[in-house]
Amino acid sequence: MSGAGEGVDYDGLRVDRSGQAEAFDAIGDRYDEAFPHKEGQVQAADWLLKSLSPGARVLDLGCGTGLPTARQLADGGCAVVGVDLSDGMVELARRNVPEAEFHRADIADLRPDGPLDLGRFDAVAAFFSLLMLPRAEIPLALKTIHGLLEPGGLLVLSMVEADVDDFAIPFLGSTIRVTGYLRDTLREVVEAAGFSIDGESSYTYAPESSDVPPEEQIFLRCTKLD
Repeated sequence: MSGAGEGVDYDGLRVDRSGQAEAFDAIGDRYDEAFPHKEGQVQAADWLLKSLSPGARVLDLGCGTGLPTARQLADGGCAVVGVDLSDGMVELARRNVPEAEFHRADIADLRPDGPLDLGRFDAVAAFFSLLMLPRAEIPLALKTIHGLLEPGGLLVLSMVEADVDDFAIPFLGSTIRVTGYLRDTLREVVEAAGFSIDGESSYTYAPESSDVPPEEQIFLRCTKLD
């Protein structure tokens, strides 16, 4: 699995997000109501804040409503840039964290020579954003993140542990497609993209929504290898 994505680039991959952005536009701030407790996410962002210098540039990839991560990082003195595929989520994030910078964009837009150049970052937070991609694209997304980071830059990411690829599930009245890995495979994919894994934690999480079963959430704390 560690070789996944080798020899493939975005030019040779058909990126299909049909329905994903529309689903999150419809969900809006009900997302925060369904997921009111995000201890793992908050603790991973705390690790970033303790590891970064004041004023560090941080990308919140898949920022959602801006809560809690963009808000937490901005309160901690970081210069925060958020990206999300959903116009509705970006609008909410701008309201919730007005001092941060937000863009409606796809991870593929941030690739080298892509249409959106946001510069380089000291850290990237990717909480449950990569699980919205099919497996064929996740190594490319991780390589894109690697290229966005300064030397020695930090990455915190989370995924739901599950052996599924681009699998349709009901979610807060909409349908979304999700991908997961078993944890050993996830570690292989992340390390193959040029990161060391400095720490790992996991949480069993039961959303407030009745249509989403309990899930095992994996959080990785990583450093870019040059």
